[in-house]
Amino acid sequence: MEKRMAAATASASYRLLNQKKHTSKRFLDNRRLVSNFGELHRSSSSSRGFMHHCGTAPLKNFLARFPWDLQKSSLIHIQNMSGIQHRTFGSATSTIIQRNPLFSTINHDDIIYFENKLGVKNVIQDEEELQTANTDWMHKYKGSSKLMLLPENTDQLSQILKYCNSRCLAVVPQGGNTGLVGGSVPVFDEVIINTRRMNNIISFDEVSGVLVCEAGCILENLMSFLDKQGFIMPLDLGAKGSCQIGGNVSTNAGGLRLVRYGSLHGTVLGLEVVLANGNVIDMLGTLRKDNTGYDLKHLFIGSEGSLGIITKVSILTPPKLSSVNIAFLACQDYISCQKLLFQAKRRLGEILSAFEFLDAQAMNLVLDHLDSVRNPLPSSIYNFYVLIETTGSNESNDKEKVEGFLVDAMESGLVSDGAIAQDLNQASSFWQIREGIPEALQKAGAVYKYDLSIPVEKMYDLVEEMRIRLGGKANVVGYGHLGDGNLHLNVSAPQYDDAILGEIEPFVYEWTSKQRGSISAEHGLGLMKAEKIYYSKSTATVELMASMKKMLDPNGILNPYKVIPQSLLS
Repeated sequence: MEKRMAAATASASYRLLNQKKHTSKRFLDNRRLVSNFGELHRSSSSSRGFMHHCGTAPLKNFLARFPWDLQKSSLIHIQNMSGIQHRTFGSATSTIIQRNPLFSTINHDDIIYFENKLGVKNVIQDEEELQTANTDWMHKYKGSSKLMLLPENTDQLSQILKYCNSRCLAVVPQGGNTGLVGGSVPVFDEVIINTRRMNNIISFDEVSGVLVCEAGCILENLMSFLDKQGFIMPLDLGAKGSCQIGGNVSTNAGGLRLVRYGSLHGTVLGLEVVLANGNVIDMLGTLRKDNTGYDLKHLFIGSEGSLGIITKVSILTPPKLSSVNIAFLACQDYISCQKLLFQAKRRLGEILSAFEFLDAQAMNLVLDHLDSVRNPLPSSIYNFYVLIETTGSNESNDKEKVEGFLVDAMESGLVSDGAIAQDLNQASSFWQIREGIPEALQKAGAVYKYDLSIPVEKMYDLVEEMRIRLGGKANVVGYGHLGDGNLHLNVSAPQYDDAILGEIEPFVYEWTSKQRGSISAEHGLGLMKAEKIYYSKSTATVELMASMKKMLDPNGILNPYKVIPQSLLS
């Protein structure tokens, strides 16, 4: 209570309106309430912030604060621990994953080979380091790999895969290990190939804005480099301080900017990929137009390392624009959020760069579990909140657009209350609310996470139906990228419980399928959803995917048990 009351004082400088007591004339006349950030821009330093002539207002990357507690309950039930030949994930009715008996196991000769190729220090057998690499950050999936390899360049990675393919040693590509569906950790004893040493920026063209870099570059480091050049990455994620660009491309990560810059299928111009047999496929073009045959790079964007390992990326980066505005708004119902999006796309048009939403349950979690967060609208807890960001090059024109849009939204009743950030600290605090939700969920206990694409008008219906279905057994939280129809449905409970999971699945997938939605909007399929792919793809489509997998990786060594149902690959 004290924390929420203290927010009233902290937020006084960016109050926008209060339950429609302000008239539109007062809103426009009181210019201190609408502040344009001028040179202010999204920071690419080690934490979330905005750049301004007075510096950066950082927010710590949320991943860095997640405690590692490998003893906590998880959804993994390991059977036959001595040999670990099969595992059951999720409820008792889940599919049992069998270890492929054709895969070899690591022996002393393998270790000697890798040490000769990579050097002893880059062949990791240390149990503590392997424990981290074997476990996803949610502590939901844990493998039993005894070996992690750290190649420095494409040639070394090529030699690793050629050897592993000849020995039928299964491998799992790994970058920052920030995935949410078990795609970046072993299921059994697969060799981990981590690309973190492949972290060089190869070139940057200031005229075209094309960046060429290695797959192990951390996203935030690329953002920092581009910031100095006057450009930005088209991709921005809460995990940017840990995730690597190769993993981003492999999972076709979406993030906060998709509504403005589109998906990686549009911004990635070229790739270099190593196939399972060690062959290097050079598709590292930098051209916007190239109609010479099949555009094969798209096979590897979103394939989660199951067809080949990405080693280099060519990506188109947009110029950094100086005029930035951020509004944090309250709405009474989801229909108002929808209408606000409709109006934002038409009124703000080309300057709209983010449109995020969260419900009251998400806001309460953030306020209860994150000490640094303050409510910018402390007079009440509203049913829904919307964060809108605009980015443009014409300060006066952008300000006029934002002012007009907000006045109309207020007068029409779409917005119940709201605030526009006055400075970089307030801007950062708005983003901290939205980006702090995953951390708050993690602190609250066990969490079942679902990343879904659903038609915007139907999106929140699933959240409401899930609440009815679960009753008081769990806290159902809805938030996400409303601008591109991406719902993050989270079910928070004190501990993992098969009874709760049984209520969630397969209902959540069946419901999404009925709406012709996607069971994975941006997180990928990984291990979690490999057997669920039929909810979003036809049988013929999945069979074609399996045939491509068999053609490019006939021994099935690349990230096995992920993406494609095992029954099609055996």
